[in-house]
Amino acid sequence: MDITFLLNGETVELGGVSPTYTFLEFLREYRGLNGTKEGCNEGDCGACSVMVTDGDGARAINSCILFLPQLHGKAVRTVEGISGPNGELHPVQQAMIDHHGAQCGFCTPGFVVSMAVAHLNGDTDFDTALAGNLCRCTGYAPIIRAAEAAADVPVPDWIKDDLTILDGRHGAHPLVPDSSDALAAILLDNPDTTVIAGATDVGLWVTKGLRELSPVVFLGGCEDLKNIEVSATEFRIGAGVNINELGALMDEYHPSFGDMIRRYGSLQVRAAATIGGNIANGSPIGDGPPALIALGATLHLRRGDVRREVLLEDYFIAYGKQDRAKGEFVEAVRIPRQEDRLKCYKLSKRFDQDISAVCGCFNITVVNGVVTQARIAFGGMAATPKRAGHVEAALVGQPWNSETVAATRGAWDKDFTPMSDMRASAAYRIVTARNLLTRYFMEDSGIATNVLEVEA
Repeated sequence: MDITFLLNGETVELGGVSPTYTFLEFLREYRGLNGTKEGCNEGDCGACSVMVTDGDGARAINSCILFLPQLHGKAVRTVEGISGPNGELHPVQQAMIDHHGAQCGFCTPGFVVSMAVAHLNGDTDFDTALAGNLCRCTGYAPIIRAAEAAADVPVPDWIKDDLTILDGRHGAHPLVPDSSDALAAILLDNPDTTVIAGATDVGLWVTKGLRELSPVVFLGGCEDLKNIEVSATEFRIGAGVNINELGALMDEYHPSFGDMIRRYGSLQVRAAATIGGNIANGSPIGDGPPALIALGATLHLRRGDVRREVLLEDYFIAYGKQDRAKGEFVEAVRIPRQEDRLKCYKLSKRFDQDISAVCGCFNITVVNGVVTQARIAFGGMAATPKRAGHVEAALVGQPWNSETVAATRGAWDKDFTPMSDMRASAAYRIVTARNLLTRYFMEDSGIATNVLEVEA
């Protein structure tokens, strides 16, 4: 396939590109831009971070799981392009020198790119902006000091130029359709096509699983799948909405969900990953579905011109099996507007960007001291994201007190038979799931339970 994009301010036109050739491979093997490093090759360490700019602005992305067609019509800067055309240092580069922010230097290019993106966007939440960049030498303190020191220095002109050069003249591409109608037509004619959104999951099929994917189609050009509609009765979130945008929406309406979103994947991963992809891959440990199920979400599916709706909890049939036909794709997810009673609890070995051992989401309605409705959903407890139906039934109609919570103890074993794996034992998962309901009750009673907010 033929693609065109800007690389460090210069137009690049490529022909005959393999659709699953990663941008990191291209940079290092064919362009000699070796500043961008290969660390984990799965989007976990941030050493391969590049700046990607399009009509939605600039963001840091992991180039190791970024396929070349995803860059069609966009602008990219590597660490070599963060400095100026005549070798001028970017403010964050100078600050890294001044504040001794590098030792071995392997991770430094990724840090510089992430810092430059935050600098361009005026983002001063550096703990979040740099959570996806791992450093084992210097430690984060001098790097954070460098980011703080550069924050008020003006953005260099060569960085701002990318926003003005982009004019959308490259248009659509046969493998990068520009609308859901075009996507539907492609999948109707070629139902075995692999659909790629952010490639944060599919990318690992290639880099780790060494799989050959053909045919493929990329969703990044389908602007109508990126819409968020908020009405008096519901949210309608397009499948192409990235996880960072979903987090910003939930911060306003269901902040516990927003807090959890900041913990799965790095900023780089969340900037690429989409809510549609998070649902469609059917992972039993995906963190989005439990919260959405607890909120009563409905999935919109499309095949050709035929559309249908299914409750999200019914979409997951068994491990690796979802209620989606060949040629059918996720178009949107709909969440009913409601009073915020949602709490999301993610248990993982690392706080940031780690896979959940258990993810529990609770949405319990209480009227006059009595539970009138309960929606409780978990990831990591079964072969699919799953509701705790027996626990819910044990709560509804009962007084909202500690005795009722304790009385649900036997119901958990009826709902879940979790497995033991490298992240947690089955016994741990059952015990913590029960404890999370207790935590929900305590928080709802005004008792602080967040250990991150405990002070000596």
